[in-house]
Amino acid sequence: MTRTMSTIAGIVCLLTAGIAGAAGDGKGGPSDAQIAHIAVTANQIDVDAGNLALTRTQNPEVKKFAELMVKDHGAVNQQAGALAAKLKLTPEDNDTSKALKKGADEATAKLKALSGAEFDKAYVANEVAYHKAVLDAVDKALIPNAKNGQLKKLLEGVRPVIAAHLAHAEGMQKTLK
Repeated sequence: MTRTMSTIAGIVCLLTAGIAGAAGDGKGGPSDAQIAHIAVTANQIDVDAGNLALTRTQNPEVKKFAELMVKDHGAVNQQAGALAAKLKLTPEDNDTSKALKKGADEATAKLKALSGAEFDKAYVANEVAYHKAVLDAVDKALIPNAKNGQLKKLLEGVRPVIAAHLAHAEGMQKTLK
């Protein structure tokens, strides 16, 4: 269990570095098209993790949380898609979104090898670390670099939801130990 948690924690660190790297591209930060892609990728990662949890967990609290992740992050992606269409903004794949996807694929592979309480603890630990990383990226890279006011407003609007998800996951983490 400890080795698996360490591996998942390492993958989350890679995800964190990928998100945080968005601010340090040497060009003044990511463009709006890149920010849109990073946001959509990050949300889809959590939708996919939530869907995985729904197939693995027997814990009602973890299941309820996973359902919330699928619902909330799916809704944000719908909002982002609608805004991108309205702005005629095509989300642009970039090194950060690619790193996020690669890290998520690795974390998913590790989570798929787990079951029962071991899965629940690893999934929730992943959610805590991931939401911390996303909040950090939203605060330090995405919001500060968003040039379009509507995109910035969307990011600012979802920030409290991400913070609430983090608090929820941290509370669950305490009960799962």
